[in-house]
Order: sequence, then C-alpha cells, then structure tokens
Amino acid sequence: MGTEQSIEVEVPVTTAYNQWTQFEDFPHFMSGVESISQLDDQRNHWVTNIAGVRREFDTRITEQVPDERVAWTTESGSPRQSGVVTFHRISPTQTKVMVQLDLEPENLAEKIGDKVGIIDAQIKADLGKFKTFIEARGAETGAWRGDVDRPTP
Repeated sequence: MGTEQSIEVEVPVTTAYNQWTQFEDFPHFMSGVESISQLDDQRNHWVTNIAGVRREFDTRITEQVPDERVAWTTESGSPRQSGVVTFHRISPTQTKVMVQLDLEPENLAEKIGDKVGIIDAQIKADLGKFKTFIEARGAETGAWRGDVDRPTP
C-alpha cells in the first residue's frame, strides 16, 4: 500500500527539516507513537500503540540530505514500511512537507483500513499536528544536519 500526503507550513525550510530530524519528538505530533529512541545517526527504535495494538520496530535512515529529504525503511519488527519525507521551499517563510509511505498491511484490520483510507487520513492528520507543533513554536527543538548517502545498487 502506498500513500502520499503533503502540507504547507509557515516556517522556513530549514526549520521544518531540522524539526523532522528530531525523531524523539515525534510523539508530540504523531498519533499512536509512544516513543522513539535514537540508537545512532541512522537507526531508531519505535514503540507504537495503534487501535490497541502495541508494536516495536527498528528503522534505518537510508538517505538524508539537509533541507531536502529523509528516507527510511524498517530493519526489524513490524509493520514493514519504507518512506521519504521531502521539503520544498515555497518562500523564505513557507515550506511544503511531503510524505510518501509504502506500508505492508499485516492483518485484516490493516488491510481494511488501507481500503477505506484510514491510513491516508491518519498521515494527513499527523501532518496537521506537525504544522500546529512547528508553527506554534516558531523554531525547531533541535537539529541534525548530517548527510546519509543513498546506497549504491
């Protein structure tokens, strides 16, 4: 299942990007995310609880370019997913944030949720929460400006 959602935020591209690199702050704006622990520059451990289903999984950053993109994939646990978030400068004070996610539904409820658009709606709602979070602050909570090069085939 693949989905794509975007939102425009009233902050500079650097601010939006910097905040997105603060994975441990995701529970402030992502529903169902209990915690994210950053294991190193490329790996994170997630704990989620969505509709009463608690899951733990690890993700690996597969590509990261400051002010442009962050791409990831799951390494272990479930659900299997990969995605990319890109940042597009609209003006000096406005940024478009676009999320593309590929998720493999594992059970009947997830497959039904995919068919009726619940996953799309959740991503859209979480982007709205990100917008509220970053615009209310006006500044990022931190930043990681390193590069992670895309693996060569």
